[in-house]
Amino acid sequence: MPKKPAVSSGSAAGTAPRPSGPAYWLFKSEPETHSWAAQKAMGRAGTAWDGVRNFVARNNMKAMRLGDLGFFYHSGKDKEIVGIVEVCALAHPDPTDDTGVWQCVDIRALYDLPKPVTLADAKASPKLANMALVKTSRLSVQPVTAQEWKDVCRMAGLTRPV
Repeated sequence: MPKKPAVSSGSAAGTAPRPSGPAYWLFKSEPETHSWAAQKAMGRAGTAWDGVRNFVARNNMKAMRLGDLGFFYHSGKDKEIVGIVEVCALAHPDPTDDTGVWQCVDIRALYDLPKPVTLADAKASPKLANMALVKTSRLSVQPVTAQEWKDVCRMAGLTRPV
C-alpha cells in the first residue's frame, strides 16, 4: 500500500498546504516590555520573540517560514498596530524556557505604519469582523489572512500592501 505524501508546509493547524508567498501574522507586545522602538533598534539581526507561553501561539510560530510578514501590535493602553516585521529565523528553542517545551521565531522590523491602526478601528471595520485580533484579542501571536492584511495596510495609509 503506498504511503500518503507528507505535506511539507501546512497551516498552523497542519490541515492544508500553504500557498506560495509569505503568510501573515500579528505579534503583540506591551510597549513597556518590548516596544516598536526597541524592535527597530535591534536592526537587521532582529530579536527572538521569546517568552510566549501559549500552545496556540507557539504552534503559530512553528508554522512560520522565513520571509513571512507580521504586524507589530502594542497591547496595553495604546492597543494599536504600529509596524511591520519579517520572520528572520525559524522556530527554535525559546532561550527563556528551561523546560524545552516552548519555541520562538526571530523577527526584524521592516516599516513603520504611516498611521497606526487601533483596535477600535479594527473592531469598527466590518471587513475585519472575523480577524483574530477582534475575536481572540488575548492571543499573543495570531494568524492574519491575506485580505485582512490588505485591509489593515489600507487603513494604515499604505498605498501598496507590503
